[in-house]
Amino acid sequence: MYSAPENKTQLEWIAGLQIPPVPQANLNPQNLRKTAIIGTIGPNTNSVEMMNKLRVQGLNIVRMNFSHGSYEYHQSVIDNARAAEAAAPGRPLAIALDTKGPEIRTGLMVNGIDIKINAGHRMKITVDPAYAEKCDAEYMYVDYHNLPNIIEVNKPIYVDDGILSFKGLIFQVIGKDPSGHAIDVEAINNGTLSSKKGVNLPGTDVDLPALSQKDKDDLLFGVKNNVDMIFASFIRRAQDVIDIRTTLGEAGRNIKIIVKIENLQGCANFDEILRETDGVMVARGDLGIEIPASQVFMAQKMMIAKCNLAGKPCICATQMLESMTYNPRPTRAEVSDVANAVLDGADCVMLSGETAKGTYPELAVAMMAETCYLAESTISYSPLFNNLRSLQPKPTSTTETVAMAAVAASLEQSAGAIIVMSTSGNTARLVSKYRPSCPIITITRSAQTARQIHLHRGCYPFYYQDARPTNAEGWQADVDNRIKYGLSKALALGIVKPGDQIVAIQGWRSGSTHTNGKVNAN
Repeated sequence: MYSAPENKTQLEWIAGLQIPPVPQANLNPQNLRKTAIIGTIGPNTNSVEMMNKLRVQGLNIVRMNFSHGSYEYHQSVIDNARAAEAAAPGRPLAIALDTKGPEIRTGLMVNGIDIKINAGHRMKITVDPAYAEKCDAEYMYVDYHNLPNIIEVNKPIYVDDGILSFKGLIFQVIGKDPSGHAIDVEAINNGTLSSKKGVNLPGTDVDLPALSQKDKDDLLFGVKNNVDMIFASFIRRAQDVIDIRTTLGEAGRNIKIIVKIENLQGCANFDEILRETDGVMVARGDLGIEIPASQVFMAQKMMIAKCNLAGKPCICATQMLESMTYNPRPTRAEVSDVANAVLDGADCVMLSGETAKGTYPELAVAMMAETCYLAESTISYSPLFNNLRSLQPKPTSTTETVAMAAVAASLEQSAGAIIVMSTSGNTARLVSKYRPSCPIITITRSAQTARQIHLHRGCYPFYYQDARPTNAEGWQADVDNRIKYGLSKALALGIVKPGDQIVAIQGWRSGSTHTNGKVNAN
């Protein structure tokens, strides 16, 4: 864990690391981790008992993958997550809905028989629905009807995550129906042609809508069930985010939208997307197909850095501890991948198959939690804060100025924690933006805000359920009670210890948007 002195450069700090690291006395390392952990729920983990076990190891956000499963199944995940949350009053567990998103798939093979394809084999890719259930070695149906209009000669066409690859040669029309265009293609490598496999078009601008009808229905299911955030798949432009907000409507106005950047278009339009979204997920699986694998780390660093500067959360996802799906120990490369995501500045890291179908879900969460905690301890926070502060355009808003002042005070005093009382979560978000070395204890009366705060690095949310004061005279006493509540929770969890200096942020008057000016250090 980070401790004084705070004035070392990053290089000096790293040079002084001790192996093994020395734990801080009277603190619980398991609860001191700043980076949130998202776990995908699957058949192996869809129970109240298993979710509680994962929470003990460090799970903060439950992810539902809407590429699979019925509404009945996803309803059971929501119900189990809510029951697990109720088992630890005041400790929120967030729920995320991950959309299937627009996708391109092949048709059905004749008689369901897979076909071996060798490099150099020539065939036709057609968008004619007549071939939707008649795919063979001569014709492969693809359900993207505009494909012949946007694909260029020699541009790659990847099938089944690139296991089978083609390049376009020439185009022709079958009959007079414009939907009957076919593309002559040549296989680049050996592979197997199977039914309903995903298709990627790296380097080609795809004009698919951001939301299919299924996605719209899924979003409304999420609104009905009051999910906390949407992980929006295959976002290519800012308008896609606007379309999602429109679909969520007034009833879903408080649901956070986290865009998944999975293609070259999303990278190219990242700045405009970032202005519209609440946060970003670096979805490295499809991204690694759409752009060269050697460039994925660059895209990851670019997106995380821009999110850090904007004060918006960034999630790093896909194959982080992939081998733990079947093995009790990860590879060293996987552990380094998790650690480097933390060092890049990610607010959250995500597990997919490791918890959805893996044999060792608890061990995977525990390993991720330990790795994040240790990676955070290698950061020199004072120069990081100064760097972030110097890059912030002036003048800053009152709330942001207070957030910066609180982080500065915490670093000067080597504070044990910053306490933030927040209605919307905005103040906690801004404190997190400036990356204090200590925990940000966030007290809120909004259950949804408490759950959503997990998206922001270093924030430890607690849901405060006592009634609001009915008059101005009772407001200051209410502030004191909330601070005492937050400190009691933090002490019980080993987030702070007796005698720690505490920096507290409060507004001059009650309500959202009124964090306008007081920083106390006690």
